[in-house]
Amino acid sequence: MLNLLIIGFIASALAPFIYKRTKNYFGWIAASFPLYMFISFFLKYNEIVSGNVIKEATNWIPSLGINFTFLLDGLSLTFVLIITLIGTAVFLYAGSYMKDYEQTGRFYLYIGVFMTSMIGLVLSDNMITLFVFWELTSISSYLLIGFNHHKESSRKSALQALLVTGGGGLALMAGLILLAQVSGSFEISALYNMHSTIVGSSLYPAIVILVLLGAFTKSAQFPFHFWLPNAMEAPTPVSAYLHSATMVKAGIYLIARLNHAIGGTVLWQDTILVAGTITMFIAALLAFKQTDLKKLLAYSTLSVLGTLTMLLGIGSNLAIKAFFIFLVAHSLYKGTLFLVAGTLDHETGTRDVSILGGLRKFLPVTMIAALLASFSMMGIIPLVGFIGKETVYSSILEVENFRFFLLALAVISNAFVVMVTILVGIKPFFGNLLPTPKSPHEAPLKMLIGPLVLSVFGLLSGMFPNVFIQKLLDQTTISIIAEELGITVKLWHGFNFVLLLSFITLALGISIYYFRKQIIQALDNISLTKFIKPSYWYERILNGTLSFAKLQTKVLQNGYLRYYIIFIILTTLGLAGYTLFRSPGIGSLVINLDITIYELIIALMIIASTILVITSDSRLKAIVSLGVVGFAMGIIFILYSAPDLALTTFAIETLTVILFVLVLYKLPKYLKFSKPVVKIRDAIIAGSVGIFMTMIVLLVTAGEMQSELKKYFADASLPEGKGRNIVNVILVDFRAIDTLGEIAVLAVAAIGVYALLKLRLKESDK
Repeated sequence: MLNLLIIGFIASALAPFIYKRTKNYFGWIAASFPLYMFISFFLKYNEIVSGNVIKEATNWIPSLGINFTFLLDGLSLTFVLIITLIGTAVFLYAGSYMKDYEQTGRFYLYIGVFMTSMIGLVLSDNMITLFVFWELTSISSYLLIGFNHHKESSRKSALQALLVTGGGGLALMAGLILLAQVSGSFEISALYNMHSTIVGSSLYPAIVILVLLGAFTKSAQFPFHFWLPNAMEAPTPVSAYLHSATMVKAGIYLIARLNHAIGGTVLWQDTILVAGTITMFIAALLAFKQTDLKKLLAYSTLSVLGTLTMLLGIGSNLAIKAFFIFLVAHSLYKGTLFLVAGTLDHETGTRDVSILGGLRKFLPVTMIAALLASFSMMGIIPLVGFIGKETVYSSILEVENFRFFLLALAVISNAFVVMVTILVGIKPFFGNLLPTPKSPHEAPLKMLIGPLVLSVFGLLSGMFPNVFIQKLLDQTTISIIAEELGITVKLWHGFNFVLLLSFITLALGISIYYFRKQIIQALDNISLTKFIKPSYWYERILNGTLSFAKLQTKVLQNGYLRYYIIFIILTTLGLAGYTLFRSPGIGSLVINLDITIYELIIALMIIASTILVITSDSRLKAIVSLGVVGFAMGIIFILYSAPDLALTTFAIETLTVILFVLVLYKLPKYLKFSKPVVKIRDAIIAGSVGIFMTMIVLLVTAGEMQSELKKYFADASLPEGKGRNIVNVILVDFRAIDTLGEIAVLAVAAIGVYALLKLRLKESDK
């Protein structure tokens, strides 16, 4: 599996170069990439449905328990097949749809990285690698949403999606680290037998909140739902892929994957149930007034994502069954309808549903795909959406508390989804032909194959549920609730209450569609306060953060080096000084004044030289005094038996003094910049630092240090570093990378100085 991911990233990186040479038929080449992935994983189908789990591991940072561990079971196989199947359709579709775009090769790079990252995410069994792929999907989706970067709205939407999902990603990382701290492992499969340990931990509430924050932001659950409709600024293939079947379901996948280990509690189940129900209902209502094809689909997607989350919150066997069927059904029909929306836009020049109608003669093949997907989305027999909707209602009827309240919300929400389906998938093709910006005509073959294949899959999955859904359902539920359901998936359950609910939903949805204009006119007089809109608070938080960033930049990064140093020193004094003050040994500190005459003389030399450095009005005198301080420090090293450090100090001080003297004549005349008040301030700060450092040294030397490092370096210097001078061995061997970094910094600084010295500006640039 790791090899497939590596191939995926390499193929994505090569895409722009191949596109330049094969532009006209690159869609076919690009589609072969996800198709190859689909076939590779589909060949594992029989092995997985027979109950086996395929696990692979490659070491990454084994000392920290971070490895490339991949797990292929029923749940991950379901997601991988969805990702690669719809990926094949989208890649082929984009070959025609994106043909006239600039930088189309770059588009394939981004979407290839996204698809590979999604596959890595659903296969990862290690929480850290899962998080790495999780963030890769956020970054690549940011690039895809903002692909039309010349439009301000695209840039703004991309940034909004990145900030919301990225913020959730940080919360998720914290939650996963806490989870690993409680369980002692980063391996997700290792958590399955530790359910009681995890839920009994005092950190459990924090784990649940942080993990669900990550999942809810990624899957656009209320109140983080607003970024998804705005992300429709992306090209249609992006919307069809990311926002119908893959990225927005990553959060749903995470909840399902961790449900086994940390689910089953009131906190987990009720939080998911409430968030999912609110999202399902509110998103359906928000779709009502939309006229843009993609935004209509986006809000209906939100409603379905809420339904999926709600089903995981219900958590019963029937709810998990409904979750699986609804997941597959939605991926197939929503992917199709997004592609159909793109085709209508591409071939008529508009996505405004109010001016689309009577196109059946001009786009007959597109109409067939749209109708199949629409009937599935509306829950009409014999498509897979019908099975999904019936199972959802059946699972809600099993809920003990608020059963009929949930049922009412689900019926109303689904009725609005039916209305959206009529607007998107049926209205553009029937009725009188309406004038469009472009003369309508059927889409190219590459834009027809994908929607047709996905919609036919939806039909076949409904007519023959035992062929694909039933077998994979059993293994998927084991991953979610640790048991096999043993529930048969059937298309027809007879005339019962659930079937009546389906009819009511359909009738209500059709009624809402026919009375939509009158209802909108009535609602136009009602306006909701902006304070209840999450998007309003997002803007307030974002603007507040930007204002704070400007303020702190103005104060802390004003371009004066002296202020940078002052802020660093004061911060260090504040934090370390407080810690020092709270130290238990500071009160019993004894100052030892037993010093030799040599030490006293050296100390007086240093003090006198320092005063001269500060008060001197001559640069040469100040530099000489500074050199005296350095040489006095070297003598201290000699007194304490460190001749190597003393020699180094003498060499550096000599070189420093010489260099300073050489450049003295190039400097302007000595000027007095500081006012008396500033000098007093600086004296207070410098004195505080001196007192602080003195107290640190006294505290450290007051007792015997118990560090194991001294013994280790003393024992290891000769056998491992081949040196008898421990200090040298530490610098050259044990701190080799650190020393190399210091050398690199000095080298870069030297190059910068050389460049400045060689710089000769033209008269016009001065």
